[in-house]
Amino acid sequence: MKQRLPWMLILVASSILMITMGARQSLGLFLSPINTHTGLGIAKISFAMAIAQLVWGAVQPVFGAVADRWGPGRVIVLGALLLSAGCAMTTQVTSEWGLIFALGLLSAAGAGAGSFSILIGATAQRIAPEQRSFAGGVINAGGSMGQFIFAPLNQAVMSAFGWMQAMWMMAVVSLSTIPMAWWLRGKPHAPAQAQAQAQTHSMEKKQDAATELGMGQQLRVALRNKSYWCLHAGFFTCGFHIAFLVTHMPGEVDLCGLSTSVASTSLALIGLANVVGSLVVGALGSRVRMKMILFWMYLSRVVAILIFMAAPKEPATFYVFAIALGATWLATVPPTAGLTAKLFGARYLATLFGLTLLTHQIGGFLGAWLGGLAVVATGNYDWMWWADAALALLAALVNLPIEEERPTKPLALQAA
Repeated sequence: MKQRLPWMLILVASSILMITMGARQSLGLFLSPINTHTGLGIAKISFAMAIAQLVWGAVQPVFGAVADRWGPGRVIVLGALLLSAGCAMTTQVTSEWGLIFALGLLSAAGAGAGSFSILIGATAQRIAPEQRSFAGGVINAGGSMGQFIFAPLNQAVMSAFGWMQAMWMMAVVSLSTIPMAWWLRGKPHAPAQAQAQAQTHSMEKKQDAATELGMGQQLRVALRNKSYWCLHAGFFTCGFHIAFLVTHMPGEVDLCGLSTSVASTSLALIGLANVVGSLVVGALGSRVRMKMILFWMYLSRVVAILIFMAAPKEPATFYVFAIALGATWLATVPPTAGLTAKLFGARYLATLFGLTLLTHQIGGFLGAWLGGLAVVATGNYDWMWWADAALALLAALVNLPIEEERPTKPLALQAA
């Protein structure tokens, strides 16, 4: 079978992630309008959004396993239908359980079916090991571009026509991922180039051996690996951090008496800065040990949060904070996925990285939910910011014990 052009695969995967993450990362903008429409209260709506964080992570290893076995194309089509149905249904529900089902279950599961583990896993299985870090950075940048595009777009549609129309727009846009799934059809297979190199490098020997293991055997190997659990621990704190911010940044802006446009602009700047951050991290991943990249990114978040807490809460403060934070926002994904592939190979990457994303979203559930409880109980998010900084520091430190070989000289990304 003739191998497809890596650039086409990468760009298609990036475009799919742009749409699914654009929908998902804009949800915080809908919190206040949904509260005004339903009268459910911030805590209940935050809980529904927290459920969405958890479900998005929970479906990653499930859909990842399906994609590893039968190919990612069908998974992406199913995800598009679920995401579209969830967005449409959200406009019609008024109860807490209805919102949990529409937003927390359908939309989240749909976005998860077209997310990192499936897309990065599918691409990694079709390109050489030296190309994976850079490819992961490009795909990741697509998700960040989705946030940059859809956060201000949703805010503009809400301001002009109402939140329901913005949600209907996302329902329609999400269906555009269906034709893109054609490029990722079929069962995954390792490229001949990677198989040849597996005989000469120890990392690739692990990958070659991994292809001989069944999925159950590979899972048992991974769960006995201390480095894999360190990845989980760091990614848990990352999820807490990101979900808290994407859900409650608009609330923090409102508490400071600033315009809603400050929130949407801040979310857009996070996405734009992370496009650059993802590309840089993707390129560095083939030259620098990925655990050190993760260490410095998480540590930079501690510094950014502490400076933000001390600074006057003006629009410029939010914008600078968004740019500083955005440089590492989703840029943690390529090195985390890359380390998983280094440790266990690419054959079951969608499943194994999907499990780390599940851990990430358990943290995300707590970040979104506890943020809502905090503001209801205390009237502000102060203690959440302190917890956020402490967890970011923990994430930095827990990556240091990971056993990782030094990277080999990278190959140029090329067409097959």
